[in-house]
Amino acid sequence: MLPRLHQHPWMDADIEAFRDQVRRYVHAELAPHLDGWRRQGFIPRETWRPFGELGFLLPEMDEQYGGPGATLAYQLVVQDELAKAEVPANSAVHTIAAHYILDYGTEEQKQRWLPRLCSGELLAGIAMTEPGCGSDLKSMRTRAVRDGDHYVINGAKTFITNGYTANLLVLALRTGDAGSKGISLVVIETENLSGFSVGRRLEKIGMHASDTAELAFEDMRVPVANLLGVEEGRGFGQLMSQLAYERMLLAVPAAAVIERSLELAVEYTKERKAFGQPISDFQNTRFKLAECATMAHVVRSFVNDCIQRLLDGTLDDEAAYMAKWWCSEQQCKVTDECLQLFGGYGYMAEYPIGRLWADARVQRIYGGTNEIMKDLIARKVLA
Repeated sequence: MLPRLHQHPWMDADIEAFRDQVRRYVHAELAPHLDGWRRQGFIPRETWRPFGELGFLLPEMDEQYGGPGATLAYQLVVQDELAKAEVPANSAVHTIAAHYILDYGTEEQKQRWLPRLCSGELLAGIAMTEPGCGSDLKSMRTRAVRDGDHYVINGAKTFITNGYTANLLVLALRTGDAGSKGISLVVIETENLSGFSVGRRLEKIGMHASDTAELAFEDMRVPVANLLGVEEGRGFGQLMSQLAYERMLLAVPAAAVIERSLELAVEYTKERKAFGQPISDFQNTRFKLAECATMAHVVRSFVNDCIQRLLDGTLDDEAAYMAKWWCSEQQCKVTDECLQLFGGYGYMAEYPIGRLWADARVQRIYGGTNEIMKDLIARKVLA
């Protein structure tokens, strides 16, 4: 049993009832299919339709755009419960893409895409990373050249979550000169889109149920009306504006996985016997569990405080960077410590702890590497 956490105002009865609804649905309708999804390498797009119809896909979206009109805390609760059940973060990418449209799209664009994103008719991805351009978005090469009322787009993207299953992409590309001022965002619906192709579904060391793909654009024609907003060259600023929320979409699952790993380790060490006694009776095991329980408590306390500040509008980017890098680091440490307590069984893919350990590793890479998070924090500290 973890120590009782300080209750924040956002943690009210309504959100706890919502959490219970999400948890029951995830365990009844999603978790039983995870093994098959891992083997095939993706979650079928149609899986998200009933999820969206229940208001779980974009609970924070305004009612006028087809959502329930709740707060961002509701989306973070969804991500919390999905992570605990080992469901990968495909819907987290979906919400980020939807928020770009909500915050920067014209009213016509919002009415065109947001209701279908809420319902799950559209599943969204974000295409930023390129084969020669990781975190350095200013050097991206995918380019759109205007031809009348269309853009002609050529280029390639890689490591794109939902790249295989998404039918809507927020595509970062170059509409102008080198540097950040030449970047724009264009929204594309990919079904039957000439010039668009999905390359390899990439084989990863973890997150096997989440499709990650290479994308190619060859003389792909997209209406200029799909430019996000009304002015070219705003893409870099648009991408940077959502950083606090996006980092919380990584910190919350880190807290969830830490807690789940600890639960699994406690259960296993109580049942597993060695030298005639449960391994939970050994001092080393007890010390390791105490350390992991402390870390789970500290991480969750920090995350809950950040959520409260996010809702209050006071979460600064630097605190969000701290949450992303530090919580993901502790996630990797705790899953590793807990796996060790399982001995050889921990290394078997059939055991959840092994999968949680493998899945955790990417948390320190995507969403901006932890090294970049630290550099951004240092800029503020040294300013």
